[in-house]
Amino acid sequence: MAASLDIRELKALAKRRVPKMFFDYADSGAWTESTYRANEEDFAKIKLRQRVLVDMTNRSLATKMIGQDVAMPVALAPTGLTGMQHADGEMLAAQAAEAFGVPFTLSTMSICSIEDVASVTKKPFWFQLYVMRDRDFVFNLIDRAKAAGCSALVLTLDLQILGQRHKDIRNGLSAPPKFTPKHIWQMATRPAWCLNMLKTKRRTFGNIVGHAKGVTDLSSLSVWTAEQFDPQLSWSDVAWIKERWGGPLILKGILDVEDAKMATATGADAIIVSNHGGRQLDGAHSSIAMLPRIVDAVGDQIEVHLDGGIRSGQDVLKAVALGAKGTYIGRPFLYGLGAGGRAGVTAALSIIAKELDITMALCGKRRLVDVGRDILAAD
Repeated sequence: MAASLDIRELKALAKRRVPKMFFDYADSGAWTESTYRANEEDFAKIKLRQRVLVDMTNRSLATKMIGQDVAMPVALAPTGLTGMQHADGEMLAAQAAEAFGVPFTLSTMSICSIEDVASVTKKPFWFQLYVMRDRDFVFNLIDRAKAAGCSALVLTLDLQILGQRHKDIRNGLSAPPKFTPKHIWQMATRPAWCLNMLKTKRRTFGNIVGHAKGVTDLSSLSVWTAEQFDPQLSWSDVAWIKERWGGPLILKGILDVEDAKMATATGADAIIVSNHGGRQLDGAHSSIAMLPRIVDAVGDQIEVHLDGGIRSGQDVLKAVALGAKGTYIGRPFLYGLGAGGRAGVTAALSIIAKELDITMALCGKRRLVDVGRDILAAD
């Protein structure tokens, strides 16, 4: 794979190499996609202070997220159907993240299972949990994550019901894809993708099939999934999940100051300011717009992270300046994965790290842990 200079180039490559239904799944939001666009656009409104004649030697991006050492404050976000962007996608992305020194978060709705990812990694990864109506299944998921040595549980709070994503409906999205003329054409025009998929047995939701009651094939899976997201999920559920898990707990999907305060009261280790990548409530604020308000509200009572809209190292720096102790990239690593497998994920991380390093230096800082709001322009 030729060297890419920014995430946009990886996106363009992925669009050519991944079947449309799966590329669109990664690259879309709910309804009009206004919040999806705002996540990116609001970063561009934040301006940086250029500083000069400052010693720029011996720079460091290293920091900690929930007490874990990281090469930079960037984790790979939990993303569903990652193994449909590239065969064995979750396994490849986890390996790339491990080698780079950043956390990888496996989604409940992954193609590769918890055990698959554990089999190809040497260090602990994080696991993201959706709470289903079938509590026995949820208990089992938590226990499987513990058995695999996962070092943090990321509990997603903002998917009690599924936001409507027009592209997925129009594309007839499924995993594995249905063999309709439209889907066959999409796959036939991506021969490398097809060849890689033929080499793997992992083509449906590995954490669910064979683990949930009554789910043995694709037809039973689709019915089960449609019925299982729990609209009654409440703050009281966090307590039993925290107790069952027994390790570091991160709450994902906070976009309101009052919710941030309530999340802090649960005793969780961190919260993620996130609107699910603009895939749930269209018309909500962008994540970066809400970040400083939430940081100011909770202070140092809980670690605050940010997810949504990051497409560059500059975006990471702006989030850190506004108080985020960690950030998450979903689409950027998916673009890299679709463009070039594990090497593409490494490329995405490298692009972000280089942009972060150079921008930090030009703002007059040598260590990321010293970055604060003073690097932001006043107007």
